[in-house]
Amino acid sequence: MPKLGVEPLRRAALVEATIGAIGEAGTLDVTVAKIARRAGMSSALAHHYFGGKEQIFLAAMRHTLTVYGAEVRGALAMAQGPEARIEAIVRASFSDSHFRREVIATWLNFYVLAQTSAQANRLLCLYQRRLRSNLRHGLRPLIGARAGPVADRLAALIDGFYLRHSLGIDQPDGAAAAEQVLRSLSLELAHGIH
Repeated sequence: MPKLGVEPLRRAALVEATIGAIGEAGTLDVTVAKIARRAGMSSALAHHYFGGKEQIFLAAMRHTLTVYGAEVRGALAMAQGPEARIEAIVRASFSDSHFRREVIATWLNFYVLAQTSAQANRLLCLYQRRLRSNLRHGLRPLIGARAGPVADRLAALIDGFYLRHSLGIDQPDGAAAAEQVLRSLSLELAHGIH
């Protein structure tokens, strides 16, 4: 079995350190030096691997999106039927690997970065399109033409729980957040196809 090189290990350590540093600070106002120290390396090495602070933040968000996407795909593979697909997406959105303080802070700061960074904005738009598309796909057989607006509301609820918890209003409780979104889904489904 081939050995994993040092560079991928160091890049992964820097990404995890970035998520941890953002979670600790609650803001993108962290230095590359602080991230590098947290990862156990020099800031020069961090710059060598990523080029700059924005690139490190983008790598952390790509990592978060990759993990999220894999969890959603895995949950969808197990789901049987449209309603189960929607529930799988909602539960994956609030899994323990995502709905924890440092990742929540990373998401919030990613939204902030997307206002000034074209690359971050592109990643954010990609995430939002996929989330809504997956929700619409599950909703369409259940509620027909209402699938688009209902998918938008469910996606907004998911994002809203991240925002609420990023502000420190509540301790992150993924199961409780998922249940609230699923209760909203039940109300929407009760209205049927229009």
